[in-house]
Amino acid sequence: MSLSKFVFSSLRNCSRASLPNFRRFDPSRRHCSSSTKPTSRTNSPLPLPEQTVSPTSRTPFVFVTVLAGIGGLVFFIHNNDEKRAVPKGKGEKFERSAISGPIIGGPFSLINTEHQLVTEQNLLGNWVLLYFGYTSSPDVGPAEVQKMAKSIDILESEQNLKVLPIFVTIDPRRDTPSQLRAYIREFDSRIVGLTGPVASIRQMAQEYRVFFRKVDDEGDDYLVESSHSMYLVNQSMIVVRSFGVEYSPDELVKAIADEMKRTPK
Repeated sequence: MSLSKFVFSSLRNCSRASLPNFRRFDPSRRHCSSSTKPTSRTNSPLPLPEQTVSPTSRTPFVFVTVLAGIGGLVFFIHNNDEKRAVPKGKGEKFERSAISGPIIGGPFSLINTEHQLVTEQNLLGNWVLLYFGYTSSPDVGPAEVQKMAKSIDILESEQNLKVLPIFVTIDPRRDTPSQLRAYIREFDSRIVGLTGPVASIRQMAQEYRVFFRKVDDEGDDYLVESSHSMYLVNQSMIVVRSFGVEYSPDELVKAIADEMKRTPK
C-alpha cells in the first residue's frame, strides 16, 4: 500500500470513530428565572439574549474543516509520490552512469622540443603512452622513462604494435625545449617531449589527475614530488589504462598489448 493510501485510510477511520461522540454530546441549556414579576411595562427594548454557538452547531464546520485538511494532505502526499516514483527500468541506468568514474584527460596546448605547438587534436589516431615527469628527477623519473622506452621498443619490434611515447614535464620552469631534447636523447629519440607555460602545464596536470609540488625550494635548486603518472590513451584520446611505478617493463608491455588487441581497429 502506498504512503498516500495509508494516510487517507487512517484518517478516514479516525473521522468515522469520532462521529458518535458528536451525536452523544448534550448541549448545555440556558435557564433564566426571576423571583418577582414585573409590575409595569415600559417601552424600552428588551435585552437581546447572548449569542452563543453550541457544540452541535460547531460540529458541521469542524467536520468540513477536518475533511478539507485530510484531502489536501492526501493530494500533497500522492503528488509527491508520483514525482519521486522512478519508472521501471530507469533507475538502473542512472546508477550505472553515476558510478562510471571521473573523466581523466582533456584539451591541452603545449610546445614540443622544436618549439612547435602540439594539442590533443594532433594526437588523434595514435595510441599514446603518456608520462608526467621532470628531467631533474634523481631516481624514479629516469627509471620510468627507461621503462617507457623499453616497452615501446618491445611492442614495435616483437608484436608489431606502434605506440607514441610522450613525456610531459611538470617542471616547465627548468625544462625548456632544449633541456627536454637533450634529456630524451639519452633514452629514446622516439619519445616526444612537451613543455609550455606554467599555467598550461598545471591545467593539463589537473585534467589528467596528476599530483605534483615543489619541495626543498632554494632558488633553482629544488625537488618535485609527483605521482609519476603514466597513461595509455587510445586513438580517440581517451584514457583507457593507468600504470604505477610497480609495473615492470614486461607487465607494461602485456597490459598495453592486451588493451590494443581488444580494441577493434
